[in-house]
Amino acid sequence: MNHEKDGMRYPSIDQLVTKTTSKYRLVIGTALRAKQLEYGNEQPLVKNPHSKKAIGIALEEIYEDKIIIRDPEE
Repeated sequence: MNHEKDGMRYPSIDQLVTKTTSKYRLVIGTALRAKQLEYGNEQPLVKNPHSKKAIGIALEEIYEDKIIIRDPEE
């Protein structure tokens, strides 16, 4: 399978939804991580991220299992 990095199409939503139990958790988890990257002193956990924007970097981190989104009940 070719996982070509192409803007916001990498990683694709199909690849990302397998990382959590729902799309809504994915959205919330991504937003929280992007805020940490944008406003905190956090550094990206992926080497050479394709995206320059915090939201894209957060998605790449989730896809590469650097950030794990858990259910609140866990």
